[in-house]
Amino acid sequence: MRMPLILTALIRLPSSCHRQQTAGVPDRRPTVHQHPLAYLIGLEGVALLRCFAGEDDSEATTARLAGVRRLLDAAEELGTGVTGTLITTQEGYRTWASSYDAPGNQLIDIEQPVVHRILDALPPGVAVDAACGTGRHTVHLSGLGHRVIGVDSSPHMLAVAASKLPETDLRLGGLHRLPVASASADLLLCALALTHVPDLHPVFSEFARVLRPGGHLVLSDARSLLEGVGRPMPGRDRAGRFVVMPWFDWRTSDYLAAALPLGFEVRDCQEPLRPNPLVREDGSTVSDPPGPAQHDPLAPPNIWALHAYAPEATNAAYRNRPVAIIWHFQLGHRRRDRRPR
Repeated sequence: MRMPLILTALIRLPSSCHRQQTAGVPDRRPTVHQHPLAYLIGLEGVALLRCFAGEDDSEATTARLAGVRRLLDAAEELGTGVTGTLITTQEGYRTWASSYDAPGNQLIDIEQPVVHRILDALPPGVAVDAACGTGRHTVHLSGLGHRVIGVDSSPHMLAVAASKLPETDLRLGGLHRLPVASASADLLLCALALTHVPDLHPVFSEFARVLRPGGHLVLSDARSLLEGVGRPMPGRDRAGRFVVMPWFDWRTSDYLAAALPLGFEVRDCQEPLRPNPLVREDGSTVSDPPGPAQHDPLAPPNIWALHAYAPEATNAAYRNRPVAIIWHFQLGHRRRDRRPR
């Protein structure tokens, strides 16, 4: 299963928006409408902007304009989209836990080796894997000789991690209040989780609390096609209803604004790129066996299936765009005020 990369309107929602439905009360949580044409014409638009900037020639511009016309003509075939209810990460990962480790997740395939190279260069000590999920990085940290504490807000993801590492200290908890003592960790890792957080500052303050002076903070986050434009993760709940988890795409400066006032110093920052081309002529992903997924106009849009309708625009839009951002910070020995101004 690939991690969906849905391009949609930027959503900035406070945590209070995630209200649980109570008996007899209608669910009034926010919703997201995802239309297949919104994604496909968005790809054509990004590709056209690259043409306008001089990255591609007039022939490419003509082809992209023709592509927009073809997509509009295919509107009935593509369908009218689906509206999904926004859910919490605990709800989302309850369903996703069983398939999260399935092969074919391009984001993880690219992110994980970069993170491991950073971790491999650090001395062993007490390591906290915050939002450890199914324990894919926890396993590596244990193998490096760290005494690892894995923390996650999803009991279902922790159950998968426990099946891999039955002797590891795994704790239920969120990023805003880690169940870890202050100044007790030499290393804190947080992988592909801050995209679910509506405000980075309190989370970085919690990271600074847990780390010892001189401790290392290693972060990874997904990158969207357009920086600052979120892409909620689609899925289905246990009743089969279409749902989405919020996904915030943070600017590079957002991480720095949260980290630097706390005394964190940048040791490394990498943004590995997506494969180029991203898809083949038939729309299938180059990292997987040939053959695209099939688009169902009555189902939630699957962008990996939609790419078959505009493979040239897909490759032009995603060309030289990072799939992730990976940070290595170190906490200074003289901490600064934890309250960002």
